[in-house]
Amino acid sequence: MLFDVGGVLVELSGMETMQSWLQRPLTVDEIWVLWLRSPSVRQFETGLMQAGEFATAVTREFALKVDPEQFLESFVGWPLGLYPGALELLARMPARYRRALLSNSNALHWPRVLKDMGLGTAIDHHFVSHLTGKIKPDTAAFEDVVDSLACVPEQVLFLDDNLLNVEAARGIGMHAATVRGPREAQRVLIEFGIIEEHT
Repeated sequence: MLFDVGGVLVELSGMETMQSWLQRPLTVDEIWVLWLRSPSVRQFETGLMQAGEFATAVTREFALKVDPEQFLESFVGWPLGLYPGALELLARMPARYRRALLSNSNALHWPRVLKDMGLGTAIDHHFVSHLTGKIKPDTAAFEDVVDSLACVPEQVLFLDDNLLNVEAARGIGMHAATVRGPREAQRVLIEFGIIEEHT
């Protein structure tokens, strides 16, 4: 079982904030596509750029109506916390399934997710972009998971809130579904026979 973090297990506030800063109207899904493909974001979230440099680059790239300091102050708080029921859902999975995370993250967000939110102990394997240097939706990020866990793509079920990442996972042969939050994740886990529906 391979989980994305933000939007699946952890609630994020960032894209709505970005909407308010943009010069032109875009949907949250449209902003996500731009974010996942952004050179500034990709450099920062693969560990190649420091936070201050990232804030300057991303405000310029997206033509945001805030200065880099304001952006960075807000950005630190984008992960709001675990969705209710996230840890309980993970605990319901039988022990025969290995639990792993595949997350585009960074040095500002990851320590909070790992320690403060408790995902570090709830999930066995962590594949985090700023530590591995591999980022979704690049094929290399998914291949790294398969190689590291010594499995084949067809043995993996990947859950992510972004269709771009889900399509990339399917492209290498993984089972994958777009979900938002633990409730939708639970539905998919039941459909795949991984957990049983509560009676």
